[in-house]
Amino acid sequence: MDFNDTAAEAEFRAEVSTWLEANVPAEKEFAGMTPLERAKFWQKRKYDAGWACLRWPKEFGGRDASVVEQVIFNEEEAKHDVEPAVFAIGHGMCGPTMIAWATDEQNRRYMPKIASGEEVWCQLFSEPAGGSDLAALRTSAVRDGDDWIVNGQKIWTSGAQHSDYGILVVRTDPTVPKHQGLSYFFLDMKSPGVEVKPIKQISGDAGFNEVYFTDVRIPDAQRLGAVGQGWQVALTTLMNERASIGGGGSGRGIVNCTRLVELFEKVNLDGSAAIEDGAVQAKLADWYVKEAGLKFVGYRSMSAMSRGDVPGPENSIGKLVAAPMRQEMSTFALDLLEGAGAIWDKELSEAAGLYQMGYMAAPGGRIAGGTDEIMANIIAERVLGLPQDVRLDKGIPFTEVPTSASS
Repeated sequence: MDFNDTAAEAEFRAEVSTWLEANVPAEKEFAGMTPLERAKFWQKRKYDAGWACLRWPKEFGGRDASVVEQVIFNEEEAKHDVEPAVFAIGHGMCGPTMIAWATDEQNRRYMPKIASGEEVWCQLFSEPAGGSDLAALRTSAVRDGDDWIVNGQKIWTSGAQHSDYGILVVRTDPTVPKHQGLSYFFLDMKSPGVEVKPIKQISGDAGFNEVYFTDVRIPDAQRLGAVGQGWQVALTTLMNERASIGGGGSGRGIVNCTRLVELFEKVNLDGSAAIEDGAVQAKLADWYVKEAGLKFVGYRSMSAMSRGDVPGPENSIGKLVAAPMRQEMSTFALDLLEGAGAIWDKELSEAAGLYQMGYMAAPGGRIAGGTDEIMANIIAERVLGLPQDVRLDKGIPFTEVPTSASS
């Protein structure tokens, strides 16, 4: 397979590169803005110029571009110091789910504002008692005329504190097996009864949140899929999630081989640049091979998506490899920096504290979006076709599933 750009792709890449060089905001344009305001400013500029959410239909705020064109834009944008991570969930998970399951009228209303950054979306899936088992969720929704009354709690919701809307999986029938009793909605995060509580992390950030629902009313018109079809809709979100995060990112704000080479050329090890040390070179070579493997697994996924396929379970490979690798990279970088690695200050630390942030965030990266163990199970069962794990709750009503409280 030839991975080089075709003539048309090379022309498109040149167009993208030229536009980015001329339009990526200078630091002075961001003066006085919060990180969220900076991200929205850049996203709106892209949207106004027709460079936002390229693969989405034009009537929904996109460009009807190919998968390859979207990847080319992402690669070129990653060369610049812009990190629109605040929109990763809306663009990579919520948007594709809405496009697949919402009405055309709803998509014409919501998608352009997601694409432009005017409205931020979050994903309300995980729960305190569910662990990595999404289908074990206990947040309930009870029908009341044309509305549903929602009560319960979600946790680890990224970006909920500044989100306008969210996608939500709830239990609408506890008398059937756990995967069959779920339904899927989207809701206004400013609805009465929605309470968001940020969680302070070891890194100092508070990007995760607890979200509480107390008699929250959601119109039935905001249900995606049929009642009881929530698991199928959720799979659309999960497959897009793993396609989005599987590669671990390639931007300037990510610990990767390119950044490590820059570091190894600067750091002194036994009187020479660390890049000249054989052990360091061996480590770098190992990570480079893994990054290349992730890239080509990504190309396989791109090929499937270009045929119109939904991202499949093979995208779990990327996350299972990338998350531990980023942790190893950050740890190794801090070891090489020795005492300087203990200093976490954007003005003083190497790469503005990138490696310290990578080190602190790495354990969470191995949990968010599915733990290493869950990813390994998905690959074993759904990619390799190995026998399923023993599941004691399979096929029995959710109300009869044993819990720690009942044991």
